[in-house]
Amino acid sequence: MTAMDPTTRAVQAMLFAADAPQSPRDLAERLGEGLAEVRAALAQLAAHHAGSGIELVERGGLWQLQTPADLAWLLRRERDEVRKLSRAATEVLAIIAYHEPVSRAEIEAIRGVQTAKGTLDVLMEAGWIAPAGRREVPGRPLIYKSTPAFLTHFGLTSRKDLPGIDDLRAAGLLDPVDTAFDALFDDAVDDADLGSVGIHKLVWM
Repeated sequence: MTAMDPTTRAVQAMLFAADAPQSPRDLAERLGEGLAEVRAALAQLAAHHAGSGIELVERGGLWQLQTPADLAWLLRRERDEVRKLSRAATEVLAIIAYHEPVSRAEIEAIRGVQTAKGTLDVLMEAGWIAPAGRREVPGRPLIYKSTPAFLTHFGLTSRKDLPGIDDLRAAGLLDPVDTAFDALFDDAVDDADLGSVGIHKLVWM
């Protein structure tokens, strides 16, 4: 096994101890290293852990060490809190994922109906959307975006991995607002009902 250089070892240690995914810039600032050196270290670590019992993954520009999906069941007990997402919440989440950043008024314009504040609150509580600032128009409405937690939950590296228009058309789905999440759930959640999501709390042994 090839020995790691000091920077790579330091990045590995920081990721191992971190309680949240880290950005290359944050790692570089804490280590006092250049961004290029940290990116090189991340690439080396990803190759080093490939096929092992630990993998280094990147979600939305943030990096973390995790157990591979095929081994996760060995290391955790899972307690499900099944929280039914309403059809409205499913539509709102799909709109934000595909059109972010969007305001509440823009969401309502796409859906054609009003969106209750409680719908946005549920999605923010789940950690799947977050405020992204304010639109520079009269009234300066709050705008929303999806989060790295959204990408992680559905196994996406970035929003580019969302089903595209060709995928939706091939599946006979004409409206991404109504149907994109159906395709996403098919790939990411084996046993989810349409319009519902199981939110898992993981208790590590």
